[in-house]
Amino acid sequence: MRFSKTALFSLVVSSAVWAYAVDSDVVPRPVPLTRPEMKEYLEDMKGRKLRIPLPELTEADKEKLGERATSYESRLRYHYASLDAQGPGAQGAGGQRLGEGRGAGGGGFGRDNDPDNSLDYAFKVQLFWIVSRTNNCQYCLGHQESKLLGAGMTEDEIAALDGDWAEHTPAQRTAYTFARKFTYEPHLLNDADIDGLRKHYTDKQIFEMILSMAGNNSINRWKEGAGIPQSAGGGNFGNRRPEGNNPAAEKKAERPGETKQTYLTPTSPKFQNLITKVAPVTFDPKTGKPTKLTVSNRPALESRTEVEEALEAARHRKPRLPLADEAKTKEVLPEGFPEGALPQWVSLLATFPNSAKGRISSIVSADTRGDLKPLFKAQVSWIVGRQDRAWYAVGQAKQRLKDLGWSDDQIYSLDGDWAKFTPAERLLFTLARKLAATPVVLTDADVAEAVKQAGPRDVVQTIIYTTNRASFDRITESAGLRVEK
Repeated sequence: MRFSKTALFSLVVSSAVWAYAVDSDVVPRPVPLTRPEMKEYLEDMKGRKLRIPLPELTEADKEKLGERATSYESRLRYHYASLDAQGPGAQGAGGQRLGEGRGAGGGGFGRDNDPDNSLDYAFKVQLFWIVSRTNNCQYCLGHQESKLLGAGMTEDEIAALDGDWAEHTPAQRTAYTFARKFTYEPHLLNDADIDGLRKHYTDKQIFEMILSMAGNNSINRWKEGAGIPQSAGGGNFGNRRPEGNNPAAEKKAERPGETKQTYLTPTSPKFQNLITKVAPVTFDPKTGKPTKLTVSNRPALESRTEVEEALEAARHRKPRLPLADEAKTKEVLPEGFPEGALPQWVSLLATFPNSAKGRISSIVSADTRGDLKPLFKAQVSWIVGRQDRAWYAVGQAKQRLKDLGWSDDQIYSLDGDWAKFTPAERLLFTLARKLAATPVVLTDADVAEAVKQAGPRDVVQTIIYTTNRASFDRITESAGLRVEK
């Protein structure tokens, strides 16, 4: 890729810095600082190196896949993701449909036509743009640019989303700020963030926003984790949506490979040199100038004592958002849902009854189906939850591990160096931890080594499961759910 030959990049994690050699697979992709740089990176992503090897395509495969036989993303799911667990069309915790090659769909960002939704489509796409810019997910960023153009925004209006919010309303600015924190620093979310949104939005709108952005974060992690190249048409970049805000028309227009287009469009002088205020940026201590170094702003993990104190506090906190009552929650439970006390996450999702059953089923399926063992999923849930400081999810993961026979000492070993685990487990844990914290810090080398040790099927399913947990963490912790045990 063009940008991989221009500089020496570093990864900054919790004040420690590691420098890597140019053109190495261990180098995270840099952060484009300006809009012209961003466009170059979006264009370069069309030639992205495929991360996960695929088997030879047989005639039977071609017949089953049809037009999807040429799609790297579709084939990853076809070959490596169990269809009964996470096949094409499966939803993540935020409701997004991870199996669609366009990165589109579902309740992840307002396409489920839920009559309870009240936020504007274009507004939620703007939030998706901010989430993707924050995560440096250039695949998703490019597709949101296309949708914003289709929704009627101008080039300059899209460019202004990168930090020049002066022309936006106080409500929009508050939501944009929340979107960035929700994405990059979920461990710092607090009551004040929700209270700030309440000045402009109802509780239901806030939760709609949370569900939407949780899905966005999930999709970012799938695209980055699997290393999906940008489609030749860039999500039909530059073309207006043919039939207004018609998702069906957009679906047809976004088929990859129909037309070749370029992101290298003119940028007005006003935005030529404007440095992003959305993407995380570090500054050179000697020159004071911004750098392109990739950043993951997660602090060192707390001690065991501090975790126990945080969990105890979370057992007594009051949820920040309203929950559906027991009767309404039971009305949306999918068939076969376990009997017993209703978890708070289920009652939270039930506040959107029209989509709740699908969302609940998706979360249950992610935990119960597929090839990954229940113990491994519980371990990953702990690792991801600890990165996000998602105390509800951490408490849930701890109980799952205890139910599987693990002691507290074994559980807290997951916060250590993983020396007692197999090489394959350590690599898959590393994949989950990096993908959870900041997806772009997961490198080609990380994935290649994990594939070598654990195989592509476990790698793909670990990526999918991590995307689900990252979404679940943000939903439950934003709402401040009370730990149940």
